Amino acid sequence: MSVAHPWLEETWPTKPLPNELLLKKIERILTITNIAYLGTVAKDGSPIVSPLEFYHDDLAIYFFPQPNSPKLKAIQRDPRVSLAIANPMAGWACIMGAQFFGPATLMKPYTPEWEHGMSCFKWVGSKFELGKPYDKPPEGFLARLDPNRIVYTEHLMRKEGYAPRQIWRKGASEPKVVQGAYVKQ
Repeated sequence: MSVAHPWLEETWPTKPLPNELLLKKIERILTITNIAYLGTVAKDGSPIVSPLEFYHDDLAIYFFPQPNSPKLKAIQRDPRVSLAIANPMAGWACIMGAQFFGPATLMKPYTPEWEHGMSCFKWVGSKFELGKPYDKPPEGFLARLDPNRIVYTEHLMRKEGYAPRQIWRKGASEPKVVQGAYVKQ
């Protein structure tokens, strides 16, 4: 039994959050950090997971796949991707994160959608940090992930009676929840 957090051992609540509250929590995780892990599918069907920098506009997530990288080639072959964002906190009581699933669209430089994505992406700061000239934006594909499903996890919501795992789906009126259970060892 957890002395510090006995509520972690109780039955998981199954109550969904109101959709607008879930979207606020998803926006918060998108704002807390700009580093995520992108999952793509390799040519042989095996997974490729890559850390990357991202920025967002509402639920659309923008990132730069490095030219000629396995990640770029994988997206060109199969645009289905997964992006995982985790808040770097310690312990199960404060776990907070989200997984985004959907197609990645590769946008050619200087197209209108690329220009919009670049207005969201803080490329000047990235170039400065890398010691590169920041007089012009990077010239390569910009990728945009448009999620059709987001799995949001926050165990602290259990204390408020909400399920710690909520699934947002594009077009759904309310989240789906996943029942979990405490397993005694």
